[in-house]
Amino acid sequence: MSQNITDKVKFDFIRYANCWEDAEILLEAFGDLSGKKVLSIASAGDNSFSLLYNNAEEVLAVDVNEIQLHLCELKKAAIIQMNHEEYISFIGFVPSSDRKEKLKGLKSLLPAKTYDYWQSNIVQIEQGIVYQGKFEKYLSSFATKILPLIHSKKRRDELIASKSSVEQSYFYHNKWNTWRYRLLFKIFFSKMIMGKYGRDPEFLKEVKLEVSEYIFQKTEKHLVSKYVQGNLFVYYLMNGKFGEILPHYARKENYETIRSRINRIHFKVGYLQDFASKEYTHYNLSNIFEYMPREVFEEVCTQLLDLGNEGTKYAYWNLMVPRRISGSFRYKAQYEKNVSQQMSEKDKCFFYNQFILDTRL
Repeated sequence: MSQNITDKVKFDFIRYANCWEDAEILLEAFGDLSGKKVLSIASAGDNSFSLLYNNAEEVLAVDVNEIQLHLCELKKAAIIQMNHEEYISFIGFVPSSDRKEKLKGLKSLLPAKTYDYWQSNIVQIEQGIVYQGKFEKYLSSFATKILPLIHSKKRRDELIASKSSVEQSYFYHNKWNTWRYRLLFKIFFSKMIMGKYGRDPEFLKEVKLEVSEYIFQKTEKHLVSKYVQGNLFVYYLMNGKFGEILPHYARKENYETIRSRINRIHFKVGYLQDFASKEYTHYNLSNIFEYMPREVFEEVCTQLLDLGNEGTKYAYWNLMVPRRISGSFRYKAQYEKNVSQQMSEKDKCFFYNQFILDTRL
């Protein structure tokens, strides 16, 4: 992200209440992190928490949006104090009527500035914080306002129900992919609508392709496959809420492991490259290169590579802007082609074009 992005984009609200990248492929690509230190884009915190599942010795999660870090600190404090059932209730995955009181119980675990922020924005917590991001509201409006004009709830459930690959493809082509669906989908996911209601126009400035057609094609490729089944991202798109499938860090089978290591994660405000150092062996870069002009991308890559050791791993996603460290700096970084392609193929967050893993030479 370019250094002057804060002058052009508002960072006074929650953009993402959840991480919209597949933590499972990130963890598989990185492997065992015992004794390793990771520098991570914070966003909503989810994938940074998940890195603890792979036993990272330390995770420093950074973000230019201080409000995102208030969210991360809230989640961290709740994980420290609450068991799994209490946590998913407090954070919003299941209904609750006592979130305001539970926030008071977190006061001693939160930075004073963070606690004051949530006291001033208590309504967001009471309504379920995992639904309060701009992007979550955008996707929810597709499920609640657009899809009902196209398909019944029964048909939406049928789309993601268990079936064979052949049956999934047949259902999509013969029952789902109607002219009305194509028309309204492409309007909703157009560059203009997405920029205004989902992300930010500034985040799409480097995009040169037809946004709506790209999103449609990526979605279609996923909806005809069996990967659509049991996919929390697709479920949210269809229903505008989370169901029984939770993000990796919040699943019951992972929660206690992450909770036992939660004090290994810390949060800082700023640009990731400003915190880069030789002590970090792994970098979770989210999709930050998406927003950068080519010259800024190359400047940031130079910083990261200069501060990396031989074997340092860089993991990140491309959405609609092709950026690859190893493509621009082949003499300093190697593209892990097999791993990258395998992870991209199974990526549950189907909007992304590819997942990339590079290694410092």
